[in-house]
Amino acid sequence: MTLSLPQNSLSQSYREILIGVGEDPDREGLLDTPARAAKAMQYLCHGYEQSVDEIVNGALFASDNDEMVIVDDIELYSLCEHHLLPFIGKAHVAYIPTGKVLGLSKIARIVDMFARRLQIQENLTREIAEAVQRVTQAAGVAVVIEAQHMCMMMRGVEKQNSTMNTSVMLGAFRESSNTRQEFLQLIGRSK
Repeated sequence: MTLSLPQNSLSQSYREILIGVGEDPDREGLLDTPARAAKAMQYLCHGYEQSVDEIVNGALFASDNDEMVIVDDIELYSLCEHHLLPFIGKAHVAYIPTGKVLGLSKIARIVDMFARRLQIQENLTREIAEAVQRVTQAAGVAVVIEAQHMCMMMRGVEKQNSTMNTSVMLGAFRESSNTRQEFLQLIGRSK
């Protein structure tokens, strides 16, 4: 799925939104807002223009390591597909290599690619895990995301201190409670 609206069409849509909320899009402070908002939305959703294969770009390296690799506290910014409001948090990603390791920055880039799409956190967590599994052919992949959702904080129930946690465990992380527990302890989320 790609954003198919050209910049000027998206700008016009934001102009209509301004009118719809009772604003005057021709007042000085709002004259350039539709174009700026359109450009911002295209940036916030640029994950649609990316693919995992392009991001990884061959950065798989032979390795004898068969121990858990963890990249944690990867900040993420996404937009809730229900209200188009941000959710902000961090992802913790682990995998157990089977002959190849993935370039370190590629994990964060995979997180960003999926986060920069209209999302729900549950799907985001699964998409990241499945992409890392497909690319690395790891013995197991684990992803935990913890995020705060503006749709719950700014509107609706207005709960300022709530955090949503989601996890997906594949392969060895799903099959072995010891492996899963080790991961959760290493990221400091074990109960």
